[in-house]
Amino acid sequence: LPGEKGYNKDCHGKNASHTIVEVPVGTIVKDQNLRVVGDLDCHGAMFVAARGGAGGHGNSFFCSDTVQSPEVAEYGALGENLSYVIEIRSMAHFGLLGMPNAGKSTLLQAISRARPKIAPYPFTTLKPHLGVVQYSDYEQIAVADLPGLIEGSHKNRGLGISFLRHVERCAALLLLVDVSGPTPWQDVQMLRHELSCFSEPLSRRPQLILANKIDVPGSQDNVEALKEHLPGETILCISAKFGTNLLALLNLLRSIYDESMKNKMQDKV
Repeated sequence: LPGEKGYNKDCHGKNASHTIVEVPVGTIVKDQNLRVVGDLDCHGAMFVAARGGAGGHGNSFFCSDTVQSPEVAEYGALGENLSYVIEIRSMAHFGLLGMPNAGKSTLLQAISRARPKIAPYPFTTLKPHLGVVQYSDYEQIAVADLPGLIEGSHKNRGLGISFLRHVERCAALLLLVDVSGPTPWQDVQMLRHELSCFSEPLSRRPQLILANKIDVPGSQDNVEALKEHLPGETILCISAKFGTNLLALLNLLRSIYDESMKNKMQDKV
């Protein structure tokens, strides 16, 4: 906005008034070159997108030895005119990734109060869902359930990988695979490939493999094969439908969360 012009009788113009736009926590501000210039990652954070014009000088500013009562004043300055790209990234601590129908929404509903849509067909989840896990000491951990990834998602197949920006702030990624299928290790490899195609730093984030649907007959053999193909990996066998090992999962999430918070505090110091 432009500043107000100056007036006579020693009156200077007002500076342009503030225009404040409230946005959700987690908003990213990018310039026209898509370079991040603002990250509103906490309550109360502010970003000055453009400065308004200064008010014009009144006639007294132009007084001189020869002109005691000038009949001239100054126009207000023009404000800045800038364009930005605004992007929302959720503030989840953990990102839940997997292929369609792997049981992500069922798991989110089992460990939190979120109520995402659950159905026995692919791409039931069409947008990210955020669930909050409540602990007995009143600590809260947010888990983001994203739409299923398929092979070639980075080429915009299926729902694409546009939703992966919501897990870029996560402390760790939860790779959920369906061990009732014959080759769960290939699902893990595919998920990691799609992650690396989206963001190499994101693919290096700590990962926890969740072997879901161990209640299905024959899944134990697939779990053993999964461990053979991925030696040294952290693999937790669960059943989101029947609640098997979910307490162990919540304890593991809490330990990862506490370690992440400890590292953040050390970085600030």
